[in-house]
Amino acid sequence: MNISKNGINLIKEFEGLKLEAYKCPAGIWTIGFGHTGKDVFKGLKITLQEAHNFLYDDLKIHCQYIEKLIKVPINQNQIDSLVSFEYNIGYSAFKNSTLLKLLNEKNYTKAANEFDKWVFCNGKKLNGLAKRRKKEKELFLK
Repeated sequence: MNISKNGINLIKEFEGLKLEAYKCPAGIWTIGFGHTGKDVFKGLKITLQEAHNFLYDDLKIHCQYIEKLIKVPINQNQIDSLVSFEYNIGYSAFKNSTLLKLLNEKNYTKAANEFDKWVFCNGKKLNGLAKRRKKEKELFLK
């Protein structure tokens, strides 16, 4: 499974671009288009090209995660939507989500409704997450 340009643009739209490391609302050091990991730390600065390299390297991994976990047929819009979602919430959260469980039961509509539940960070509803989930859900249902 591969994410399309449409999916990449969705991720870029909601992750935004920061060329200097910052802490996201969850308190995780982040840089570029939402890149996290042990290689991100306070004071780190990167170029636009490095931000793109991080994103494309990360997306290869996240596409593999989606391919590994999804056991039912999905279309390109669903791939794009789910990669964006998993990229944002992380592998463990996605692996253990009701969304994935319902999807793998071929209950596509109920799975889509699960996007609406993933709009909180540390118990607080974030408007940015609500907008992202709305777009991911719409794309998933196309």
